[in-house]
Amino acid sequence: MASTDTTPPSTGSAALPVAPVPTLGREESRVIWLLLGAAFVAILNETTMGVAIPHLITDLGITALSAQWLTTAFMLTMAVIIPITGFLLRRFSTRTMFVAAMSLFTLGTLIAFLAPGFPVLLVARVVQASGTAVMMPLLMTTLMTVVPPAIRGRMMGRVSIVISLAPAIGPTLAGALLNNFEWRWIFGVVLPIAVVALVVGARWIHNLGEQTHAPIDVLSVILSALGFGGLVFGLSQLGAGGHGGGADAAAAAAASTTTLFVSIGVGIVALGLFGWRQIVLQRTDDALLDLRVFRSGNFSLSIAQMVIMSMAFFGAITVVPLYVQDVLGVDPLTTGLIVLPGALAMGLAGPFIGRVYDRWGTRILLVPGAIITSGMLWVYTTFGTQTPVWVIAIAQTVLSIGLALSFTPLFTASLGSLQPRFYSYGSAVVGTAQQVAGAAGIALMFGVMAAAGAAAAESGADAVTAGAAGTQAAFLVAAILSLPLLVGAFLIRKPADQPMGAPAH
Repeated sequence: MASTDTTPPSTGSAALPVAPVPTLGREESRVIWLLLGAAFVAILNETTMGVAIPHLITDLGITALSAQWLTTAFMLTMAVIIPITGFLLRRFSTRTMFVAAMSLFTLGTLIAFLAPGFPVLLVARVVQASGTAVMMPLLMTTLMTVVPPAIRGRMMGRVSIVISLAPAIGPTLAGALLNNFEWRWIFGVVLPIAVVALVVGARWIHNLGEQTHAPIDVLSVILSALGFGGLVFGLSQLGAGGHGGGADAAAAAAASTTTLFVSIGVGIVALGLFGWRQIVLQRTDDALLDLRVFRSGNFSLSIAQMVIMSMAFFGAITVVPLYVQDVLGVDPLTTGLIVLPGALAMGLAGPFIGRVYDRWGTRILLVPGAIITSGMLWVYTTFGTQTPVWVIAIAQTVLSIGLALSFTPLFTASLGSLQPRFYSYGSAVVGTAQQVAGAAGIALMFGVMAAAGAAAAESGADAVTAGAAGTQAAFLVAAILSLPLLVGAFLIRKPADQPMGAPAH
């Protein structure tokens, strides 16, 4: 176990006290808790819109394609901003970044609450996402900077509460509000909480770490926006083609396919140029996103494992609600309640899992986590038109436990493999990987579900049977993709505890 004292012990062991367990100071602990609360509110808001889209289509008189932009624009903004947070967190102080992020999020929430129509609501979502994108990298970087290595696991377990609980509570909260109030109260409930978080954080958060004064590279920002933005937008078009029959549906499908390939093509080229630009700039420590983090094999393996896990997590919490509503005929509130037990289990287990990581490392968590995650995705492939709701709730809960066993050690092991000066860049990579993987998981599973459902319908199946066939196909793809997790779980290790303030190499 790590010690707060890095002085070598003398041979007179009888004169030496037992090394104390590292603890977090009151000021640092308060900062971490404030950041956790702010991140929870921001991520909670991110997942409320999916349930609200049918209401928005009716209330605002817009098409389903237009309504989907409220989610797509949010994801695009996140994908553009998260990669540059590594630079921003080194350039500006903790307090400055917190106030800026929460101010943007609060302003966006206020605009959304007062929005008279779709265009203003769309702008509000972009403003909200601009603040949300900063919160998780800020939290992760601050945690790695101030928390002693020997207790990082238990602190990262608290982060897993935010990451798991907020996305699942969002749809449940939205469903409850939409059953009794109009759509704008989704933002009205969040607004006062955001204001309190902003005021309290501005008062109590103090600056941590050291700042640099490197100028921002505008070309890197442009290439990052085109690369990550193009990739996420292209993925969002997968399965978004026309539905039904006729020339209009065929034309819509063709346009969507063209947009998909062009966007992903632009994204891949821009990302290649972005990577080349960063390699050049990092020679003088001026990179927007320093790619030297990938020199750590443990970091790279952890990110790869995290990408697959994120695809499974975000894909599942997107496909399951569609399945239970369209195939089983369950109402929105009950749909939210189905995923809630899993989210609660995932969140409550986080601190305990963190303590296990601190004491025994990664393998004891990652191996059963990978087995459970992959196994449950195979169970999901059996869901049909007569599957009881309680079976789905149990399956979702068990899947969530498998994911919980994986996320906390992956976050801690990945960032713990880096030198301190790379923490902000590592946090940006983690956030970007989750965002892009989440978009890919949602797009892939939705696209497969739509294609398989359409094929079943053309074969004469009714709408419910076709929906079940689409769901089974989507989870079959996810189950196959999960198989590499079983290998990666044995390869990722817990980094040796690095003393606080150790010099970078």
